[in-house]
Amino acid sequence: MAAHPSPAPALTPPGAPPASLRLRFCGLELASPIVLLSGCVGFGEEYTRIEGFSNCDVGAVVLKGTTGQARLGNPPHRVYETAQGMLNAIGLQNPGVDHVVRQILPTLDFAETRFFANVSGSTIEEYVEVTRRFDDSPIDAMEINISCPNVKEGGVQFGNYPEMSAKVVAACRAVTQKPLIIKLSPNQTDIKENARQCLEAGADAFAVINTVMGMAIDVTTRRPVIGNVQGGLSGPAIKPIALLKVKQVYEVTKAHGVPIIGQGGICNATDALEFLIAGATCVGVGTSLFYDPFSCRRINAGIAHYLAGAGLASVGELTGSLVL
Repeated sequence: MAAHPSPAPALTPPGAPPASLRLRFCGLELASPIVLLSGCVGFGEEYTRIEGFSNCDVGAVVLKGTTGQARLGNPPHRVYETAQGMLNAIGLQNPGVDHVVRQILPTLDFAETRFFANVSGSTIEEYVEVTRRFDDSPIDAMEINISCPNVKEGGVQFGNYPEMSAKVVAACRAVTQKPLIIKLSPNQTDIKENARQCLEAGADAFAVINTVMGMAIDVTTRRPVIGNVQGGLSGPAIKPIALLKVKQVYEVTKAHGVPIIGQGGICNATDALEFLIAGATCVGVGTSLFYDPFSCRRINAGIAHYLAGAGLASVGELTGSLVL
């Protein structure tokens, strides 16, 4: 009796998003336009341990913000739910870059999805140290978190001043050839000028936007709810702000072909489509994972359905297709 022939190998892993969702980002092939945002999935283990999750659902995972040395972070409370959003002030709690590279990265499956490091620091020297350490690792790209306070300048945030942002980018660029994704803050006067100067300094891509600063008060005690007094607001409440910032940054980047990760309140496929149309190449999902950890699969399905209905062959055809 003849043996049955072995089945042909699958072209894509079971459950992977359709081919129309695949794209190129900074020379990297992503299986999906969805990027899981830094701080929302730890170093990957907080999401991948969910039963039924597949890394095929996402194009990339941005790891938790990492500094030169271990940090304990801010005093509690660190997280507070607001109307249509969430305040957080974690304070970059992390075990330090050496531990991340030596102990955490070897546990990640780089064959399933892309992993981006999040580089943070309090001085330009610290940014350089962390970037250099990740350069000598399997990490696919680095997100430079320029929303950190510069301790040498009295706590002024790097990301709120274009010249200071560009200095960080240039310093990091000098020690790595890996793609640098610059995470832009909405808490600044001119995000377009910041993007322009970061481009000139060597940025390969942008993540737009970081959280919007806010606070909450306990009226019984008349004290701030967040231990750090202020925190970053994320979630649907900031989506209109984020959409506008993506459009503005796209006006700077489109001539250079520099991609944008659009982020800020994306909870469903319609949200994601809006960001893509505004100029994003990929979309970042973060806050919604806290209450709907399987939202990525539904977002992918919704985008694919929209593409098919519009007669579009790829998600890239949507980027910057805003009609004015």
